[in-house]
Amino acid sequence: MTTATKTQTDKAGHAAHTKAADSQLGLPGEVQQPIKIVMLGAGSMFTPRLLRDLLQIPGLRGGEIALVDIDTSRLDTMNRLVQKLVGESGLTDWTVTASPDRRQVMAGARYLVNCIEVSGVECVGWDNDIPLKYGIDQCIGDTIGPGGLFKALRTVPVFLDVLRDIEELCPDAWVLNYTNPMSIMCLAAGRSSRVPVVGLCHSVQGTSHKLARDAGVDYAKMTWACAGINHLAWFTRLEHEGQDLYPVLMEKVSERAGDVYESDPVRYDMMMHFGAFITESSGHLSEYLPYYRKNPDLVKEYCRDGYRGGSRFYASNWPQWRSNADEEREAMVRGDKDMNWSRSWEYASWIIEAREKDAPYRIHGNVMNQQGNAGPLISNLMSDGCVEVACMIDRAGIHPTRYGKLPAQMAAICDWNMRMFDLAATACMEKSKEAAIHALMLDPLTAAILCPAQIKQMTLELFEAEKDHLPGYR
Repeated sequence: MTTATKTQTDKAGHAAHTKAADSQLGLPGEVQQPIKIVMLGAGSMFTPRLLRDLLQIPGLRGGEIALVDIDTSRLDTMNRLVQKLVGESGLTDWTVTASPDRRQVMAGARYLVNCIEVSGVECVGWDNDIPLKYGIDQCIGDTIGPGGLFKALRTVPVFLDVLRDIEELCPDAWVLNYTNPMSIMCLAAGRSSRVPVVGLCHSVQGTSHKLARDAGVDYAKMTWACAGINHLAWFTRLEHEGQDLYPVLMEKVSERAGDVYESDPVRYDMMMHFGAFITESSGHLSEYLPYYRKNPDLVKEYCRDGYRGGSRFYASNWPQWRSNADEEREAMVRGDKDMNWSRSWEYASWIIEAREKDAPYRIHGNVMNQQGNAGPLISNLMSDGCVEVACMIDRAGIHPTRYGKLPAQMAAICDWNMRMFDLAATACMEKSKEAAIHALMLDPLTAAILCPAQIKQMTLELFEAEKDHLPGYR
């Protein structure tokens, strides 16, 4: 794709994205045939909203929604909830099935939405507390660092089994992956399977709207470019009616005080020093970097509570969040809680609509950097890595757009994390403890705190604690 063509495509796609996400309008045309969508990990927080979005696609001809979850209690609740969603939609041409065995329902699927969580809440404490004993303070710890690595070691092998089932049972299906750790999941998939996989996150949508609010401008009149890796993509262009918004934002946070700065201290500090805003919240972002969590004084200076950097935030809250979600779903089934949501900015339903209507639509997706023989999408990042870039969707497929070269300082931060993901994916695919140890030796936060011998000791301690959830690792 030439630069001129890319620019035209991105502008058209951005206009479509803004119209769809803000006014909740569907794309023109009708879906030509019924579709089958399989929700893997149907007990996930994503399922109710994603399926409500699906049912709001105009011109959809119905089909089958297949729910899969090995937790039969959550599966039963979600089955009743989705049956209710379909019933309340007034659409009579949808059927809902449920099974704890994915192979029973995968045949003929056109889409598989992957929301699996391997091991439930059992390992969350170990993922956080063993590294904390060694001085590694995590906020979220599910995509990078020791917590992210061990979630990958548990989850990726299951995902690769799913992809093998897809190749056998529904080879024309697209996989829409919502499961973290996103980069490692998509990287392992891209290196080991021919199934079309795109990793979907809402950090680009959420951050672009946040930047409009913080700058005090109309989102619909804002233009931007964003590229990098998941949770570490950079808004390299940010304009409102032709005006660069970065001087406006720089002025608002120059004193490192006030509501705008306090809403995201780490992200705004990175913007001031590196030149662009990043897509993930301060707390999570601080885990991708060597700067902000390596001693208590820095944590106190730059990190705040909750998603802004709270210590042990995810590990302390995730079990209760799951329990609350279960109670909320039962309330929805009883009719005590409304499910009449507007169509959301989550990408899944827009991808399905764009493909089925052959109406191009732009998303930001996680895909392999090398696409065919045309060179990397981001030219100064590793070609066999996973990147997050603008992608156009139509009936012919998922078409990533070529970004070009990131500013050197931004590319270097992405590259550092990608080297960790590279070895983490190898560890998952080969079930190699050695590769896992090397992955954490290259993890920015871990390397800022521990020497190689300590990293090896900590990693082996994590393997021992979680051995029942890590079969086959050598």
